[in-house]
Amino acid sequence: MAMWKPDPTFYPSARLAAQGPPERLAYVAMLNVAKPPGPDALGVVDVDPRSPTYAQLVGRSEMPNVGDELHHFGWNACSSSLCPYAPHPHIERRYLIVPGLRSSRLHILDVKENPRAPKLVRTIEPEEVAARTGYSRPHTLHCGPDGIYVSAIGAPDGGGPGGVFLMDHESLDVLGRWEMDRGPQFLAYDLWWHLGYDTMLTSEWGLPNMIEDGIVPELLLGGKYGHHLHFWDLKRRRHLQAIDLGAEQQMVLEIRPAHDPTKAYGFVGVVVSLKDLSASIWAWHREGEKWAARKVIEIPAEPADPAQLPPLLQGFKAVPPLVTDIDLSLDDRFLYVSCWGTGEMRQYDVSDPFNPRLAGSVRIGGIVARAKHPASDAALNGGPQMVEVSRDGRRVYFTNSLYRAWDEQFYPDGIRSWMVKLDVGEGGGIKLDPKFFLQFEPEFRGHQVRLEGGDASSDSYCYV
Repeated sequence: MAMWKPDPTFYPSARLAAQGPPERLAYVAMLNVAKPPGPDALGVVDVDPRSPTYAQLVGRSEMPNVGDELHHFGWNACSSSLCPYAPHPHIERRYLIVPGLRSSRLHILDVKENPRAPKLVRTIEPEEVAARTGYSRPHTLHCGPDGIYVSAIGAPDGGGPGGVFLMDHESLDVLGRWEMDRGPQFLAYDLWWHLGYDTMLTSEWGLPNMIEDGIVPELLLGGKYGHHLHFWDLKRRRHLQAIDLGAEQQMVLEIRPAHDPTKAYGFVGVVVSLKDLSASIWAWHREGEKWAARKVIEIPAEPADPAQLPPLLQGFKAVPPLVTDIDLSLDDRFLYVSCWGTGEMRQYDVSDPFNPRLAGSVRIGGIVARAKHPASDAALNGGPQMVEVSRDGRRVYFTNSLYRAWDEQFYPDGIRSWMVKLDVGEGGGIKLDPKFFLQFEPEFRGHQVRLEGGDASSDSYCYV
């Protein structure tokens, strides 16, 4: 009789995941910006330092259509399948589900047969997504214990509300809208959960018609972009609580819960404050019977010569940090914060989540600084954006493109896209790996990175 065994890349706890073998490949969403445009692609990068093709693009799978805007993507299954109530402990981490944020298509790529050449095995068209869910513009994807959760920015007409829909682990079919009662929630962006407390969280960006042609200054100055954090009953699919961080706190984006399921806290990043162009990190946590949020990090804007700034920022005479991504190491010790505007990657020691300590910093790119990489003499643009941390916490990878329309507003000379790697010191501190500098072809821009076998922002755990 055949015996079902869990996928060896599934780990019951973050502690055990950190002891697993190091990643050898990274998968990267690649946006095509050629004129005339070509199809986007999923790139495969060699991240094995012993390999002769280290830090090189060794594979590429092109999408069948033009204009998808590949953005965030994720696995069909991961370590959450080992939770005690999970119905699917026998499935594999085999497929990458890669949404087109602009097209609303879902691409299913199989990496099992040849991990360096992901094979497109299915495309789910936007009409099917809309008919089954009422949503469009799929954004963030996480593999949960009972299915694949996908956040969607809005409705098919470009309005709202945005929300969450569910896909089946095995058939990979779109099942339907997740929410039974959305309460006051209207805007959407990220989703994640705290499995130990049966709680899901969602954050807020803006509706498709607020973001797809670039940031709208009038809406921003009017505080119309997202500024709430939402808490949900994960099993009953009902809204529990909304926390307003303040109308001046614009664009509440990436959610990162503690990986230890007994720790009732996590972090969320805010892109910009209308008060002073600063960016911030908030710690959300359990407080009695409710959830609460507290600002624990504030990163100030940096004064700048208006002549060095894009038109959008010239009147402010400063470059904002623009925190667009954060990532938390599996041991819950280090939080990485991408400052896409100033070109800085920050490492904070968050062993005490309410009193973070800056432990490391590197500069690369930036609207004004254009800081170089040790492997290149050229001034670089873009800045630290999508960040991914290895399971053992010793390597950090990041790219420099945010979203096409927003790239053009903040870097009007056109982003020349790159991917780099940081080495992390035993007790903290970060430095750029001088041997890892991947510059994409001019027609492509790299965005989200996923690591072979899982990474710090793909899996969640039910055991300590």
